[in-house]
Amino acid sequence: MTENSQPIAPTFADLVASRQQWIEETLKPWCLAAPWKELFQAEQDWANIAGQVDAQGTLWAWAWSRFEALAHEGLPGIDETHPLRVTTRGGRVLEGYPDNRESRHGKLKLLCEVPPGSGDYELSDAISIDEVMTIVRL
Repeated sequence: MTENSQPIAPTFADLVASRQQWIEETLKPWCLAAPWKELFQAEQDWANIAGQVDAQGTLWAWAWSRFEALAHEGLPGIDETHPLRVTTRGGRVLEGYPDNRESRHGKLKLLCEVPPGSGDYELSDAISIDEVMTIVRL
């Protein structure tokens, strides 16, 4: 660069590629590991962080994908098609189908048969992403 020359500005395509790289290499991995409190805080300003995208389909989908049994290949949100066994850090065990519509803001809800074998179902209390130790497909 000479004295009179200006630095070369990146092109729009360069900016887009840089943003996509940041999302893939920084933002998604952060969502996989961040605690609920920070995820919830990020949700409040998600449009400024990630752009005009739905936090439920990005932030929370990425965060919940730390549990393979919940990941829905190619679609945002929680996979509702398989029953799960969820074990919490406190030792609680719940079995049921995840409810994507009711599972909001990092809180998972399951549709559980109560009592087992009765054919009657009810929605579980919300389970924070931080409370979940394991999730296994049944």
